[in-house]
Order: sequence, then structure tokens, then C-alpha cells
Amino acid sequence: MNQYNSRKIPLTDTVVDSIIDQFIERARVGKKKYGTDLDRTDLTPQEWITHMKQELMDGILYLEKLEKLFGNRPS
Repeated sequence: MNQYNSRKIPLTDTVVDSIIDQFIERARVGKKKYGTDLDRTDLTPQEWITHMKQELMDGILYLEKLEKLFGNRPS
């Protein structure tokens, strides 16, 4: 089985293209680091929810850190 699929993704704009590239790289790194991917079937729905909650909590922590570094600036 070939681990590489070829698909055509039309260019959109630099922001969307950057995010697509980052998703692909993140999936590659995650597969290498954890030996699995999101196609795994060994987790229950509750375990998926727990993983997501942990990721979202990390995201809040990163936002808090940035807010402390750069202040709460009005737009």
C-alpha cells in the first residue's frame, strides 16, 4: 500500500494555502509521534471528547500567555 496519495488541491489564497499545508504537516508529525491517526477506532466517543477538551484547554492557556505578553489591546 502506498502511503502517499496524490490529490489536486486548487490554490486559493496565501492564508488558506498555509493552513492546508500546516494540517498536512501536523498529520504527518502526529502519525510519526503517536503511531496512529484520526482514522483510529480504539477510542470511545467519550475519549474523543476528553482529547478535544484537553486540546481546547491548551488553546486557552496559549491565548492567556499571549494576552499577558501583548496586553489586552482594544481593536
